Amino acid sequence: EVLSALSHSSTIESRIAYPIMAMNSSTTSSTDDSLPPQASGSHEDFTTSNRLPAGKLDKVENPHNHAQSSGEKIDPTHPLWEELAPSDSYVDGVYWADLPRAQRTKWALSQSNTEARRELKELGRMIKVDPLSPVAGYFRRYVLNGFGLFTEGYTLFSIGNLTPLFQAVWPACWSTHTVCSKDWIAAQTYLQIIGIMVGQVAVGFEGDWIGRKFGLVQDALIMFVGLIMLTAMWGTSLSGWTIMYAWSLFIYGVGVGGEYPMTSTTALEYKAKGGGKSVNSRDDKLHRGRNVVLAFLMQGWGQFFNQAVLIILLLCFHHGSGNPPYSKVSTQWIFRVQFGIMALPTLWLAYYRYYKLQYSSATLMRSKKNARVNQSGYDVASLKLVFSHFGGRIFASSFGWFANDFGFYGNKLFQSVFIKVISPGNNSVIVGWNWNLLNCGVALVGYYMSALVIDHKLIGRKRLQNIGFLANFILFLIPAFLYDDLRTPKHIHAFQAIYFLSGFFQQLGPNCTTFLVAAEIFPISVRATAHGFSAAMGKLGALLPAIIYNYIDTKTKFMIVNWFCLAGFIVTVIFLPDTTGLDMQEQERYWAYVRAGRAGEYCGIAVHPRHLSLWEKVVLKRHLAYDADLDRMAKMAELRAEYELGMSRAHEEDEASHQLNQEEDDLAMSGEANAYFAREKKSTL
Repeated sequence: EVLSALSHSSTIESRIAYPIMAMNSSTTSSTDDSLPPQASGSHEDFTTSNRLPAGKLDKVENPHNHAQSSGEKIDPTHPLWEELAPSDSYVDGVYWADLPRAQRTKWALSQSNTEARRELKELGRMIKVDPLSPVAGYFRRYVLNGFGLFTEGYTLFSIGNLTPLFQAVWPACWSTHTVCSKDWIAAQTYLQIIGIMVGQVAVGFEGDWIGRKFGLVQDALIMFVGLIMLTAMWGTSLSGWTIMYAWSLFIYGVGVGGEYPMTSTTALEYKAKGGGKSVNSRDDKLHRGRNVVLAFLMQGWGQFFNQAVLIILLLCFHHGSGNPPYSKVSTQWIFRVQFGIMALPTLWLAYYRYYKLQYSSATLMRSKKNARVNQSGYDVASLKLVFSHFGGRIFASSFGWFANDFGFYGNKLFQSVFIKVISPGNNSVIVGWNWNLLNCGVALVGYYMSALVIDHKLIGRKRLQNIGFLANFILFLIPAFLYDDLRTPKHIHAFQAIYFLSGFFQQLGPNCTTFLVAAEIFPISVRATAHGFSAAMGKLGALLPAIIYNYIDTKTKFMIVNWFCLAGFIVTVIFLPDTTGLDMQEQERYWAYVRAGRAGEYCGIAVHPRHLSLWEKVVLKRHLAYDADLDRMAKMAELRAEYELGMSRAHEEDEASHQLNQEEDDLAMSGEANAYFAREKKSTL
């Protein structure tokens, strides 16, 4: 709407030559030599045939042809300078990524340290007022946002933990397969993963189509039904019970799958209540990654909690001992109670999401409105354009997740090997559970370390993902070539160290970063869909080793898994952009141009070389459109257009839409800008 208004705003046309002006097609050629390559309109999705309907945007002209026509001076003395070049991203009008390396490093360290001191000071103030208020704040902001992933980590992690117990109690079914179908035992893993993939794609689509609230509530209810099925599953025979088990996992998996796109987008789009535009924009740039990762790491707490619960239940129902033989009755109690424990919290989660959780829906609704999509409809055109314009990003987020999930199975290879060496002849399941508990604790350290540094401008998402993939490539490469030596008693502790380090680096790097970037590198109107698609492709990385590892020995498994880590590293280097410190509002500005078929005319920081992938810079050359001075003029014109558009429709919108427009969202205009343009308008009368 703001961009469209520029084509009919006489005030704008008289005051500033904005990138979007009335175009005279007879005098301006799309192949004008004065335009940078991206602005020429000759590149792939910038051609007329690929443009999407944009109303009056079809009559606008490229800003590079009129860069000198504005008489308005925009410098640090301008009243809206902080609006145009905010101090949390600019130094005297220079974007932080444009600073010389030494100055950029110094500034980034200074900003990080200053923000850390500010947060510690605020933490101290909260503790003085109420010692438990920081805990309550953490719970509201992160625990509740990530509680769906907590239940997912708790329940799905238990499947692998229960398998050795089932094998010990019902060997004819789970080990020798004399009374149960081997295919149905294997199908428990396959159906679980397929269910997750279905949920990721379907609920991601629903989240963009119907809304975040619908997807989140639906997920919780499906998981509740799945937990009831897992708790009460029965059969007239062991074979029938395993079939019921497999389908219960499928149903639960559908709910779990939907948690990925919904939790990520909700945490990413979270707005501080009463924070206002400037507070939320600053928080978005400085802490967006941390906000998402701290919600995501609830998955790790779920895994840790489940392992602890299983150990306690085994001791309770098995006469205080974790040693075999295990009775069928105690095993029934153990697995049914551990599933049932999570049912009521999951039902409460559905209630909370429906009645209590605040949703930031205004930005999504306005994105649909600007794209000429009914607010209850799906932006199909934008989805198609994402695959064409951001195809490299889709590949990066999908394959990165695929390689990460494949590597997760690599970490699982260690445990059974070193347990046999450390505890020869010991068939107690509690030994493996104790080592699992320790590994979960190490993984949690990785989660929190990732949250701590993921927003630091000298580290960020892309570097963390590269570090994680490269570290695991090296760690898995060692046992691939030294497997026989490492599993001897003399070197078994080195083998254990590799096990724990691989888990740490996976959480520090790709496990957290793939969850984050699969949402933040895509526009809001199709964000949940793109995230769900990437996550589903990633789950293929879990399904593939679950199949092929049945046919190869352990040493060969190590030989295979390390190359997927290397491939993940290479794909990250080439195709993944680094969005650390990038304001999501800028990405939505860029998308408005892309959606109108005018991507080459956007000249803001979303196409800064720092925030583009190697593919986008070297092959697509999108960085050539970046122009900081021209972008300031563009922002000024957009603000003026938004003000005039708001004034023109103030008397036309009904109460419901007025309430929506007043919601706190990234597109809301600041009070300073409103006051400035009001004075400007008054002076022209």
